Amino acid sequence: MNEKKEQLKKELKEAISQITEMHSLNELKVEYLGKKGKITELSSNLKEMSLDAKKEFGKILNELKEEATSLVEEKRKEIEERLLNKKLESEKIDITLPSKKVRRGSKHPMTRMIEQFEDLFVSMGYTVYEGPEIESDENCFQKLNLPKGHPARDAQDTFYLENEYENFLLRTQTSTAQVRAMEENHEKGPIRIICPGKVYRRDEDATHSHQFMQVEGLVIDENVSMADLKGTLELFCKTILGEKTEVRFRPSFFPFTEPSVEVDVTCFKCGGKGCSLCKQTGWIEVLGAGMVHPNVLTMCGYDPKKYQGFAFGTGIDRFAMFEYGIPDIRTIYGNDIRFLKQFDRKEEQNEVK
Repeated sequence: MNEKKEQLKKELKEAISQITEMHSLNELKVEYLGKKGKITELSSNLKEMSLDAKKEFGKILNELKEEATSLVEEKRKEIEERLLNKKLESEKIDITLPSKKVRRGSKHPMTRMIEQFEDLFVSMGYTVYEGPEIESDENCFQKLNLPKGHPARDAQDTFYLENEYENFLLRTQTSTAQVRAMEENHEKGPIRIICPGKVYRRDEDATHSHQFMQVEGLVIDENVSMADLKGTLELFCKTILGEKTEVRFRPSFFPFTEPSVEVDVTCFKCGGKGCSLCKQTGWIEVLGAGMVHPNVLTMCGYDPKKYQGFAFGTGIDRFAMFEYGIPDIRTIYGNDIRFLKQFDRKEEQNEVK
């Protein structure tokens, strides 16, 4: 057995000395130490030996396996070290050369606007609440006082999930988050939240997109009035668009608020004098609002005789277009780096001023 051991060991050494690649080493390891390898097959002789012979033979066989494994691992380390040195040599850089300019990323204009809105409302005691983009028909319409068949659904009743028609759809407004917030408030106490996020509708032109961003606000408490809503929105518009901005409220209709209003601001381009942007009216519509409808309060578990509330909502994209002079809403979602880079320069100019 000792002669066989030395013979196999000699063969293995000679074979290893000629190997230069890792895959060849792995093949050699299988040839000698695999399940059907030359060294492993020697153990088949054990069944024909006596107990004393088995002990002696097993000892020699284990020594051979250990020595063979050691030879393979030494060769493996040698190959790995050679490959590493080769890689380091090929990737060597001259640290005395001037460095390349690192390109800095920039915030998306929508992110900038959302941060402005959140900073303002959080400072007023609001909490930021986010809901899922896939919603039930019940939360998206029915609990907002829009029963099935209501004509106000026509402009929004759009992106339903396959095989889930009349059950689940991509939300058409972030009011669904308000419904969730009211239902999750088990104590049915006061609420003051804003809900920013993506919504989806059947729109596609220069000022509308099938996917856009909304932010909605909701306040529920005792003794809340239209005056509270008016003061909140005037502060919001003047903070975002400038102190000289004038705000106008017009009666309107929304199924989930009563009374409802459309909110206009003086045109930021002409200052209210009239231009092509505001169609010579001097005013631009920016959001819708109103007092929360008693039916909505009731369906979400609130007693409309004790609690009142107001809600408002606007497209963040519209404010981004005002702020940065973006003529086409579709460019906001085009992922063009050239488009996004320009907003860093605008922010830097504002900081200098």
